[in-house]
Order: sequence, then structure tokens, then C-alpha cells
Amino acid sequence: MDTLWQYQFRIILLGDSTVGKSSLLKRFTDGVYSDVADPTVGVDFYARSVDIEPGVKIKLQLWDTAGQERFRSITTSYYRNSVGGLLVFDLTNRKTFDHVREWHREVSEHILPHHMVYILIGHKSDLNRDCKVTRDEAEQLAAELGIRYVETSAKCNSNVERAFELLTRDIYELMKMGEISTRDGWDGVKSGLTAKVLYPAEEEAEREKSCNC
Repeated sequence: MDTLWQYQFRIILLGDSTVGKSSLLKRFTDGVYSDVADPTVGVDFYARSVDIEPGVKIKLQLWDTAGQERFRSITTSYYRNSVGGLLVFDLTNRKTFDHVREWHREVSEHILPHHMVYILIGHKSDLNRDCKVTRDEAEQLAAELGIRYVETSAKCNSNVERAFELLTRDIYELMKMGEISTRDGWDGVKSGLTAKVLYPAEEEAEREKSCNC
């Protein structure tokens, strides 16, 4: 039985084949890494809960999409029901970085008039000697897209937790601001049995002050 959670976020991993999306997910959800990984066929599913603040547990539904073009018709059906997306590229493969804009545009257009919260991931940072994309280039692209940038390594377990937690926190903060909410017929965000009333950070602080005796 699932531990009680306040909210469930559906998050999708996007990017070309072989950038390491499955490795990131296995490291984050199972704490394991393998040099040998079979290509994802269609969509794979993972899950994990994170404590975003005291008393608030977020269950993450994580969808690993195939990067190959022949599976695109399958994976696009998952775009609309996701609230967050990790745009993943391989730091040692320039083409995967060049394709990030295409992934971002395809998903963003597909989910109109709604929006998705993204984070840009430069993966395989352990292979820094073979790096084909500089941090400045990646940070510039992230700035142009209006999103965060994090470099990760599933092999060395570097920044994997941080990447998922940053995205989860960004979504949660937007919920507190009222910019994201649950909707009928949408699985991107769901409320649990113990969902709390959310307030913007400033209002939350004022409420805490007023409650102190």
C-alpha cells in the first residue's frame, strides 16, 4: 500500500535515444546503475515519493519515453497528462543538445493552451574529457527557454536527486501561487486524501506568525 501523499505529480523525461533517461530514473528510484541498458520501447513507468517540506509528501509518477522517431506517436499521448518535464541531452553528443529545442517546441505546442514546467539536464557529466557542450552554452539555452539547468551523472550519482527535487519544488511553488492546479480529466497533478491548503510563501509566513502565541 502506498504511503499517504498530499499530491501526485506526473513527470515525463524527454530527449533523444541513448542520452541516459532510463539510467537517471533507475538511479533516482532504485539507487542502482548499470552500464548495460536496453532501449526503451514506447514508455516505461517509475515511481518515487519525496518530502518537499515538513508534512508534505509528493508522489512522483515518472514516465520514461523512447527517443526514437518510430515511437513518437506513442509518447506524444503522454505529453498532455504531465505537469513537468526533464529535457535530457548527452554532454558527449552534440546532436542531442541541438535537438533540445525541437523537443521543447514539440511538447509545448502539443499541450497548448496549458504549460509544462521544464528543467534542462546535461547528462553524463562523469565523461568530462569527452564533453562536446560547454556549461555556458547549456546555461544560455536554459536561460532562453526560461528554465533551470543541471548537469548530472547517473553513473557517479551526481546531482540526480537535486535535479528531480528542483523540478518537484518548482511545480509545488507554482501550485502555491495558484498557477498550477488540479483539473478534471488531467492526470498531471492529483490531490491525495491528506492534501493541504496551499498558500503563497509570503502568506504562509504571515499565517505562521499569527498562529504563534
